[in-house]
Amino acid sequence: MGVSRLDVLYRKLLLTKLFIQGWGKPDDLKRIFELRKIVGNREKCKELVPKDYPVFIDKVEDQSDCKIHNGYFISPLEHIVPGILPSESIKARFQFIVPKKWKNHKPVCIHLAGTGDHFFWKSRSSLRNVSDLFVMGAALILESAVLLHWLEREDYWPLGMTGISMGGHMASLAVTNWPKPIPLIPCLSWTTASNVFTTGVLSKAVNWRELEKQYAMHSVYEQEIIRLLEYCGVDSFKMGQEFLKSSLDTLSGLDLSTDILGLHAPERDRMGLRTSALHSQAREGANGQDQLIGQDHGLDQMLSSVSMQHTNINKGSGSGRQRQSLHTESLDFMKGVMDECTHIANFSVPLDPSLIIVIQAKEDAYIPRTGVRSLQEIWPGCEVRYLNGGHVSAYLFKQGLFRQAIYDAYDRYLEKYSNT
Repeated sequence: MGVSRLDVLYRKLLLTKLFIQGWGKPDDLKRIFELRKIVGNREKCKELVPKDYPVFIDKVEDQSDCKIHNGYFISPLEHIVPGILPSESIKARFQFIVPKKWKNHKPVCIHLAGTGDHFFWKSRSSLRNVSDLFVMGAALILESAVLLHWLEREDYWPLGMTGISMGGHMASLAVTNWPKPIPLIPCLSWTTASNVFTTGVLSKAVNWRELEKQYAMHSVYEQEIIRLLEYCGVDSFKMGQEFLKSSLDTLSGLDLSTDILGLHAPERDRMGLRTSALHSQAREGANGQDQLIGQDHGLDQMLSSVSMQHTNINKGSGSGRQRQSLHTESLDFMKGVMDECTHIANFSVPLDPSLIIVIQAKEDAYIPRTGVRSLQEIWPGCEVRYLNGGHVSAYLFKQGLFRQAIYDAYDRYLEKYSNT
């Protein structure tokens, strides 16, 4: 199925640019990658936010049928990684709408909003650097835990989470960290942000020229940060495995390092390539994904070396090809860092995926699903509901279906856990 023309048109009408200042400080990226290893593991993360973490209500508005509580707390991320948050985000503010009359229970659903929103019914998303997205994600995961603990202390139940677009993805990441079954309704989001910013319509809003310039000027991105990436795209590795399996017989009679790569003996020796080693490593890698993912395995190093050598050849063959090569490198680096910090396969699986109802638009041009693993594969048992139309039309006209999915997820929870 194609993509929504409305999505494409709407993006063209917006003049805003993303990541206008570039990748962000290398030290910030390194710290976020280390933090991802912690927040991506539910057991490691459970001690980061105490159950009695302080939350304050500083204003209550009395409406005819509800009360609106305005509250705040200090983001746990400020304590864990001091100085990484912008000063405006250290104090996390929220708005809590409480009905004056309850029925059988006191259910609460935390809503995290989407890109471009900046108020209580929306979210902060001034993404000047690529690293800002990762900082915001880590902050929201920890801040959601604060709110869930606070709501439990206040005897609200059952608790769940939802969000639209980027908010849906952030809600998904937050739920992976919660140590109990919980309803989750992510709307118009998918498994990773890498495709959003590299192939979706939002990729046109990315300041690629600045990103390419910084990537070319600062070797730290290629020589240090890329080595910290633990998730280089399982999807890419799977495609590589399929290629290897189908090509080994054809390649078995060739000297890969000379016949295909066009390298002479001195170049081959300098790169550390040996024909016998290539075939051996390729066959081993084709037998298991884990062998491919390890950073120190020969095939991974070989592919990296070949890529770098090919890149160097391109860089020396003219400004046009050099620019294209640099764009490709920057694009690949973007995919790598985005997958590292946002791919849900890098996080724990929620305790009960059957409580998850995902809402997707069939013609969504913002959230491409081609070429990435499906949510059903990563979270077996979750439900995906597809709507006709694209991202924008679903947001504008289908919110009744979003709410119905929330009701359904909570009903499932009550059926399974009301007696626990």
